[in-house]
Amino acid sequence: MFRKNCIGKVFFAFLILLFIFTSCPTYGDDLNEEETFSSFSEIEDTLTQETSSNSSSKTIDLNSRSCVVIDRLSQTILYGKNEKNKVKMASTTKIMTAIVVLENTSLDKTVQASKKAAGTGGSRLGLKTGDKITIRDLLYGLMLCSGNDAAVCLAESVAGSVLDFSNLMNEKAQSLGLSNTHFESPHGLDSAEHYTTAYELAVLSDYALKNSTFLNIVGTKNYTVTINGYPKTLSNTNELLGNLNGVYGIKTGFTNGANRCLVTACKRGNMDIICVVLGADTKNFRTKDSIKLIEYTFKTFEYFNIKDFISESITKWQNNHPNFFLIEKGQSNFIEITIDDWIEKTPIIPIKKDLIPGIEATISLQSYHQAPLNQADKIGQLEISSQGTNIKTLNLFSNTTIKKNNLLDYMFCFFKSYPNQLQQCLF
Repeated sequence: MFRKNCIGKVFFAFLILLFIFTSCPTYGDDLNEEETFSSFSEIEDTLTQETSSNSSSKTIDLNSRSCVVIDRLSQTILYGKNEKNKVKMASTTKIMTAIVVLENTSLDKTVQASKKAAGTGGSRLGLKTGDKITIRDLLYGLMLCSGNDAAVCLAESVAGSVLDFSNLMNEKAQSLGLSNTHFESPHGLDSAEHYTTAYELAVLSDYALKNSTFLNIVGTKNYTVTINGYPKTLSNTNELLGNLNGVYGIKTGFTNGANRCLVTACKRGNMDIICVVLGADTKNFRTKDSIKLIEYTFKTFEYFNIKDFISESITKWQNNHPNFFLIEKGQSNFIEITIDDWIEKTPIIPIKKDLIPGIEATISLQSYHQAPLNQADKIGQLEISSQGTNIKTLNLFSNTTIKKNNLLDYMFCFFKSYPNQLQQCLF
């Protein structure tokens, strides 16, 4: 009898432990019960005090393991910390999920949730097996409340399976040049070969934001979807949306492996940036880090028309050096200088405000050349710098084709130069 009671107690204890361990979820994004979150105003007040007490400091104290800020206009990295390290990305994965869906199916298509989709854990839209919902509403469920069930439903609807949809995600990553990014799911729950970098996530986000439908979805604070004909109102998990000046998206994330993540798009005036923070210890930290980086960027940088500055610098240099070039055996000694294609693609770049007054161009050119000289031949370099800081180094090219002298050229030179300057006809 005693033995039976002991066995019963052990078995009961085992059931309790089993319940405890199986009932602890692996979250796929930020849920209200995840942690106690300070109000946005409390965070702003704290950051104001930190900024005031460290106004002379040029460093940014960040909790996040990796982060990056890029300028959308020039694709320039404005701030980075471990920005090219491979890390887990949690539900920021859904940025890629959404863009693959948008590029491969109709938004008005009605689909039915499978048992697999309905059984997906973590943050959820709340789908049950057999529920009917449009692709459009699934996308809002994906990006606003970060529904993992919506992610699987979308993947199965577009590609037939999660595996095949993941292949589409990876194909898209390759086409965008994201060599350090790999997907194993449409939701981002932790797995060994599911990773990205802060920088590549920013590049992906920049691409996705060029899609007007994606832009509208991630900028929506509240939205009502329809499931089986019944309305359900969703709220965006992005704590910066509607609370920080200029923020217009895009995605939150949290898993045990990735910790707290946030991708933010923010525009003030004509400057448009993407800020990515990955691996913050708490939701408060990811919010603070994001605000710090965003405020730092807009306070520190200003757009500068580098194309006009370079054009003026080259023109001034050529006016001051009219006889600089010597083209051996060439029909001319004049080379028109041009810059590489980069300047056409990126005529305006962000530069730190305190560097702009001292900005200067240093032109280094090879003076001696042999004919023929072809258009687009490299002839030197131009360095843009300020206060000892290199801003950009660009190649300089000939914008002129100079042919080699022929017999008629030599004869013409002979008669023109006779009898005082015959030597120059040899060059």
